[in-house]
Amino acid sequence: MEKRIFGKTGMEVSILGFGGSEIGSGTDVAKAGKLLNEALDAGLNVIDTAECYGDSEELIGQTLSHRRDDFYLFTKCGHAAGFEDEDWNPSMLEKSIDRSLQRLKTDYVDVIYLHSCSEKILRQGVVIEVLQKAKEQGKTRFIGYSGDRTDALYAVQTGLFDSLMISLNIADQEAIDLVLPEAVERQMGIVAKRPVANVAWTYETLPEKAYPYVYWQRLKELGYDFLSDHRRTIATTLRFALTVPGVATAVVGTQKPGRWEENAELLRTSTLSEQEYGNIRARWKQVAGEDWVGKT
Repeated sequence: MEKRIFGKTGMEVSILGFGGSEIGSGTDVAKAGKLLNEALDAGLNVIDTAECYGDSEELIGQTLSHRRDDFYLFTKCGHAAGFEDEDWNPSMLEKSIDRSLQRLKTDYVDVIYLHSCSEKILRQGVVIEVLQKAKEQGKTRFIGYSGDRTDALYAVQTGLFDSLMISLNIADQEAIDLVLPEAVERQMGIVAKRPVANVAWTYETLPEKAYPYVYWQRLKELGYDFLSDHRRTIATTLRFALTVPGVATAVVGTQKPGRWEENAELLRTSTLSEQEYGNIRARWKQVAGEDWVGKT
């Protein structure tokens, strides 16, 4: 699988990364191990998880700790999942980072991200200091911010983060103009999250409270001509995210064995033509409302 340099970190990452959220709810060890090992065997070398993804960290630790040198490991902190403290409490963050390392059965991760932290909290500085301390102690090689909108813009503008993880897909393009130019200028390693827009085009109807609803509604209005062909849409959405300047890898989750080889095959051509990319961007600019902000 094609690899790209991950900003100033110098890491050479695969253009697809394994998103650990989907395995965190009710996936048994055997199935998780199959999915994760298949991903590595297909050429992926990025595994992304978080403190609040259910059992995801434990499953990754149980099934991949013997292959730790084969991949880059990303996790996130910020939500007090399983702790009595409030979100963003500095003491909780330190405990959460240590717990993540224990769950993942490793001495270090490659990037720890602050998970959807608001600008207001970022401005206080303490949460960033916790991550910087973890970096100094060797618990992580680099630190990053995962989030969207003007919160992400402020995080980038601090100049303190090595990496940015941000929502980016055919139904979520705010970041392309708002945040990514500054992230590229600072040579941050950029990860596209939700690159396949929660496969929202596959639903005939959705209730407003459904997780993919926002993207589903936007895609109805955008009306891209390729949406009627599922395989073409998957390929186009992945390639779109990977065509955006600065993006090094796109994180995707799945519960389906064999999907990684399929995606790797789709991405033998990893970017869209200038015309294809321009058409998608032009349609977005024509249709998108002011409230079509990044989905956090």
